[in-house]
Amino acid sequence: MSNEMNTMDIHEIIKFLPHRYPFLLVDRVLNYTIGEGHTGELQGLKNVTVNEPFFQGHFPVKPVMPGVLLLEGMAQACGLLAFKSMSEQPPGDNVLFYFAGIDKVRFKRIVEPGDQIHYHVKMIKERRGIGVFEAIAKVDGELACSAEIMCARREI
Repeated sequence: MSNEMNTMDIHEIIKFLPHRYPFLLVDRVLNYTIGEGHTGELQGLKNVTVNEPFFQGHFPVKPVMPGVLLLEGMAQACGLLAFKSMSEQPPGDNVLFYFAGIDKVRFKRIVEPGDQIHYHVKMIKERRGIGVFEAIAKVDGELACSAEIMCARREI
């Protein structure tokens, strides 16, 4: 693996992910490294604001980011790593990564407006278009969520 810092701003992220507002949940990639055999690691972040549309109903009295959206943000970080590990070029419009499985999910801390989520994802292995990732989300250095995520590459 290279020690060079590889970053992505929002303009590059939207070239690699099909998600758009309000469902794009990665604001910046702080660093990624690509290893042999489509392995690698990626660190990204999401700034959580009170203007997020889900806070209107989850929950009006005490806004809390839904856990499924925390997992979705982690999966989007995994998708970025998967695409980057295959090519430095953005994928065509006919390639997507879908959830294939989520295991060992644990929620440890709520995420609320004003928090900054730091995603840390690591590709453990890739076989026949299915990647297996270890993923965690932290806020202020404290674990908010962890999971093992499987994503399948498919042409549409």
